Amino acid sequence: MRTEVASLGEFGLIDHLTRNNETLNAGTLLSVGDDAAVIDQFGRQCVISTDMLVEGIHFDLAYTPLKHLGYKSVVVNLSDIYAMMAVPTHITVSIAVSNRMSVEALDEFYEGVYAACERYGVDLIGGDTTSSRSGFVVSVTAIGEVAPDKFVTRSGAKPNDLICVTGDLGGAYLGLQLLEREKKIFMDHPDVQPDLQQQAYLVGRLLKPEPRSDVAAWLDEQGIMPTSMIDISDGLSSELLHICNKSEVGCVIYEDKIPAHNDTRAMAMQFGLSVTTCALSGGEDYELLFTISQDEYEKVKENPHISVVGHITIADKGKQLITKSGNQHPLTAQGWNSFA
Repeated sequence: MRTEVASLGEFGLIDHLTRNNETLNAGTLLSVGDDAAVIDQFGRQCVISTDMLVEGIHFDLAYTPLKHLGYKSVVVNLSDIYAMMAVPTHITVSIAVSNRMSVEALDEFYEGVYAACERYGVDLIGGDTTSSRSGFVVSVTAIGEVAPDKFVTRSGAKPNDLICVTGDLGGAYLGLQLLEREKKIFMDHPDVQPDLQQQAYLVGRLLKPEPRSDVAAWLDEQGIMPTSMIDISDGLSSELLHICNKSEVGCVIYEDKIPAHNDTRAMAMQFGLSVTTCALSGGEDYELLFTISQDEYEKVKENPHISVVGHITIADKGKQLITKSGNQHPLTAQGWNSFA
């Protein structure tokens, strides 16, 4: 059975999609259903971030399940909040929908939204719906809280600070290449079903990323205050250059220190790609990149989810990558460009 969006109307659709919405935070005084939401941050500072995802630019519904898209739409915004060393508490979700989308399809999308909210203890408190003539568009605003003046920015890195990354890099980019390849095969040969069972890790890195709330919480528990931090959405090189430019410093990173999963290495070889290039320029890994004082090294080295990949230098030294063979190359940003 298919229910047309038009049959419900805008307000009927909002009521339908938010009928099971429950609040999780004491600070949520007024949620969905009024002109604006009301939240009380109890004297803490408020952190706000917004991201937009556009069909055909950021996702392809040919291989992106709507539930996964709903989940990802939320968590990529939460990643920005964690990158400020803040805790996300609330989101708004706005969607633009074409007439090819049914109410049932939107229910599936919102299943993912609510799953992400439940996992990360976040309340959905509002948003907007409108029509679209160019596919599905999603805009999510995330709101978080942080103790006064304890937020971390991109502009605090200092010479001799250590450069750290969480998890491993390049997997989401290889997952995208894999799905694009399988889509092309299917379009050319509809009778051939894609077999992705052996590539669950790479596909999951793209379709269902997880923000590094665990590392952000661990740093807080250990009393480690990063001097700068950013989440890795556009590739390691682009994000590191953002930190260097904002902090007015240089950097040196080492190719052999950049972490990559074995599945990423194997798929890169299959595609004839450099795993280092995938990590530096691939994007959508949603790991954390941060800098710390050298005094914190003894603590950080004990965490298996954190890798030290280089150090910050004075600006005059430039931004450099040292290859496995010991050669030095300027670090360049070749990651995602929204307007390329």
